[in-house]
Amino acid sequence: MRVIFNEEMRAVADDLDTMAQDVRRAINLSCTALLKSDVEAAQSVIDGDSAIDNLESSILDQCVKLLAKQNPVATDLRVVVSTMRLASTFERMGDLARHLAEAARRTYPQSAITPDAMPLFTQMGDFLTVMADRMVSMLADRDAKTAEQIILSDDQLDALHHKTFDLVLADDWTGSRQDLINVVLLARFMERLGDHAVSAARRVVYIVSGFDPTKEPSRDEGTDID
Repeated sequence: MRVIFNEEMRAVADDLDTMAQDVRRAINLSCTALLKSDVEAAQSVIDGDSAIDNLESSILDQCVKLLAKQNPVATDLRVVVSTMRLASTFERMGDLARHLAEAARRTYPQSAITPDAMPLFTQMGDFLTVMADRMVSMLADRDAKTAEQIILSDDQLDALHHKTFDLVLADDWTGSRQDLINVVLLARFMERLGDHAVSAARRVVYIVSGFDPTKEPSRDEGTDID
């Protein structure tokens, strides 16, 4: 029975790795679509979202069957339940990337981002690109150290998100109401991508160590995303 459980769990882990890679691609393409008004990149994200949804459904079904047939306990139970949570988190990240892509497609050929907001959004996009790479690496290696880097670096994205409010509330803001809505809403989508990455990172820490995923690791030097 143990051999069967390990084989089935390995298949689920492979699907979860594929899902993380698909989410990374969606994040990268959605940032490209938003920052460069690339409608082809936007459409690719939108078209690819169903594959991410299907992977989530498949992973959840496989995990439910494992719970029912194998009756896992202790560490095995922790892995199965955490895998289900990770799949749901990645599915939501795919949805957020799709929202960014839809905004880029809706405003094409114009940019959804005003010129004065572009530097902030470029920094947020660069952050998300590095974060997505770390997320895939973290999951593939079950690397708690990389997970902690994701958790601790999230303050940088939060700070950039707050600056978007400063921008649109400034006395010299000249954008339209629609521009304001775009900046605030799209920045929120990007900030939420970071939050979900943190949730995934905490879940990986929990899988590896059993450490409570709601707790913050201690802050050390060298956790910045450059």
